[in-house]
Amino acid sequence: MSTWCFVAFLIWGCTAVDGLVNEHSAVQLTTTKGYYPTERMTANTTYGESALPFDCGNNSDSCMDICGFCHDLYQGPTMTCLSMLFSQSCLNNFESAMVSLNSTDWCIWSKVRGLYSNLSHCTERNSDCLLIPWPNQLVKETFVDIHYRFFKDCPSEELSDPPPFIVFALVITPICLIPAMVVLVVLKTKNGDGSS
Repeated sequence: MSTWCFVAFLIWGCTAVDGLVNEHSAVQLTTTKGYYPTERMTANTTYGESALPFDCGNNSDSCMDICGFCHDLYQGPTMTCLSMLFSQSCLNNFESAMVSLNSTDWCIWSKVRGLYSNLSHCTERNSDCLLIPWPNQLVKETFVDIHYRFFKDCPSEELSDPPPFIVFALVITPICLIPAMVVLVVLKTKNGDGSS
């Protein structure tokens, strides 16, 4: 349980570092949030004695925290780390918000649009931080899973087959008209006057 709390705090960048980033450095950061300094981390950038052996995106405040977390637990920006980030930060928020709604409201787009959009942005932000292309197979599986869990009973607005009596009327009409037209043509030509 304490590990999940640590992960949640780590992802949201709630830790604060006071003092020097590196004892050999002359720069002092007094209230730097998160796991790593906020500049773009590369293989040549160090934090104390450790270095990130991979590039890290810099599109959000928590990007360095995400990269540092994946580096410490998974030694890099792996799909396993991305999956864990999705489940801890994106899906937990989405699921708790969906559970707070009445289940009959799940099918009303105006009520779930914001939650769905937040989930999409969260998956994109985490993927971009780890420089993993978005969308990817994990994102597709995540959205298929939430559609199955929350939206499978929602009516779709796709075209459906008309009722059977309409299909019957549309099919039987040309079937009856064709023999009638053939009979008219034969009777007209049988009289031999062909001009009228």
